[in-house]
Amino acid sequence: MKVKEVADLVGISVRTLHHYDEIGLLIPEEITEAGYRIYSDDNLETLQQILFFKELGFPLKKIKEVINRPSFDRQEALELHKKMLLEKRNRLDQMIATIEKTIKYSKGEIKMSHKEKFEGFDFSSNPYEQEARKRWGDEAVDQSNAKVQAMSKDEKKDFEERFNDIYIKLASIRHLAPHSEEAQTGIKEWFELLNRMGNYSLDAFKGLGQMYIDDERFTKNIDQFGDGLAKFMCDAMAIFADTQKE
Repeated sequence: MKVKEVADLVGISVRTLHHYDEIGLLIPEEITEAGYRIYSDDNLETLQQILFFKELGFPLKKIKEVINRPSFDRQEALELHKKMLLEKRNRLDQMIATIEKTIKYSKGEIKMSHKEKFEGFDFSSNPYEQEARKRWGDEAVDQSNAKVQAMSKDEKKDFEERFNDIYIKLASIRHLAPHSEEAQTGIKEWFELLNRMGNYSLDAFKGLGQMYIDDERFTKNIDQFGDGLAKFMCDAMAIFADTQKE
């Protein structure tokens, strides 16, 4: 299938498919002499996997890493995708039922207890999402989270203050070039602080920086300290990691 046919079949843009090709996420089976991208059945199966992972909140960089692992099992991934989506559907069904009751309650048609008003809200993590993180997640992030949970209240407060101090410092120099001495000094502090909590290799540190812009949740949280900070940190972290390897 040609790129336009795939785009129409799936419901995504041609530009998106071009982007997936450019970043090495989904490389067409063939490119004709005229420059047309040709997608095979295997390409379409891979695209389906990519979209399942994307629906579940995985950033593109992580999806690429996961599906290219020698140990990646497509069938196993499909089974876990199904479990996660069913869990998500159950929660949505519960919340829809609560909304319908609340509409009737607001019209005075029924009574609702306080408990009924919050049925369907569940802020605990999806158990199958935890299973996915275990199989495909970032080990360094998991280690960091474990160390944070083990900290005392005062220790957590101290680390939060250190985190905020570095964010504020980096936000104040985000107008500088990511390779500048000031930026690299600040990013070095960030690298050292993270490694007090986890075990971040240079590659993992660089990958974490990429997540800052690939995952909108990271971007939103970091950019609270200054618009564009996530992108600045991503670039500076990549430069730091590459430089330290030399």
